[in-house]
Amino acid sequence: MAEPTAPALDLTADSVAITQAICDLPSVSGDEAALADAIVAALADAPHLEVIRDGDTVVARTNLGRERRVVIAGHLDTVPINRNLPTRFQTIDGERHLWGRGTVDMKAGVAVQLKLAVELAAPAYDITWMWYDHEEVSAELNGLGRLARHRPDLFAGDFAILGEPSNSRVEGGCNGNLRVELRAYGVRSHSARSWVGENAIHKLAPALERLATYEPATVEVDGLAYREGLNAVGITGGIAGNVIPDEAMLHVNYRFAPNRSVAEAIEHIRDLFPEYELTVVDEAEGARPGLDAPFAQRFVEAVGGPAHPKYGWTDVARFSAMGIPAVNFGPGDPLKAHADDERVATDQILSCERALRAWLTDAV
Repeated sequence: MAEPTAPALDLTADSVAITQAICDLPSVSGDEAALADAIVAALADAPHLEVIRDGDTVVARTNLGRERRVVIAGHLDTVPINRNLPTRFQTIDGERHLWGRGTVDMKAGVAVQLKLAVELAAPAYDITWMWYDHEEVSAELNGLGRLARHRPDLFAGDFAILGEPSNSRVEGGCNGNLRVELRAYGVRSHSARSWVGENAIHKLAPALERLATYEPATVEVDGLAYREGLNAVGITGGIAGNVIPDEAMLHVNYRFAPNRSVAEAIEHIRDLFPEYELTVVDEAEGARPGLDAPFAQRFVEAVGGPAHPKYGWTDVARFSAMGIPAVNFGPGDPLKAHADDERVATDQILSCERALRAWLTDAV
């Protein structure tokens, strides 16, 4: 029996149509293979590109001997679908939008990149394009991290651009991300004789009160103001409806400004909740803006400033840790990322393509 072929992906279409096509090919984290297959097939006839695959991460690069090299990346996966595929077009306040899962985070950015990858055979800089899997899940599964372990040579570059949604404007750096579990312990007893036991769930009440009244900081880092966030995102506990629980867990997420390291963020949480057992379940360093690099400054000037901070975590942090200045630049409103009514203005897709094309061909 013949193996199924990848769905055809027409990269000669406009970037809006490409966005719709790749969004209508679902790729929830862990299910990126079909989209990666389609991308590899679509790039096969581009003689100026060397195509490399690592799992469901696809790399395509030019080797023209240019003085400088730019790395441009985007992730292929999305959060789970919730009745928001297939895509459709909407007109809202006179503005045309493409509605559906992945349109903002971040297949519109990937579509722009794919179109430019096949069309720019002689860019002003050598370009390494990276489209990777498993970004929307725990950091240890991230396809870009895996690629860095397997092929660190592919990350050689003077500057990196991540196509995360930024309203087609430059967003520098990113907040760090920390997830911890806080545990409280008690003593089991029958709920009819609760005074014999100690209720572990009740012992979480002070932590919840602290979170409810916590005032997150806004921290200026290299001229950009990063807003932090500290929130409960889950709680578990209880054995049965007639048993006082002896263990309870509170899941806390801390988005911290890039002036802190992960170690400093963990220490901050320990200081806030000293009476609880703390387990770190996920951590990712933030990234300073990196806009002091001359190459980065020229990019900001070319696509139009001023630069803004990125509140969420993105893989610019991974590039920053490698010593490569990196920014976020892609179509879509970050406030619509992961939303059930996720949608991107089609004008933003086209304007992002124009700006990136002009800079990569040195036409600005």
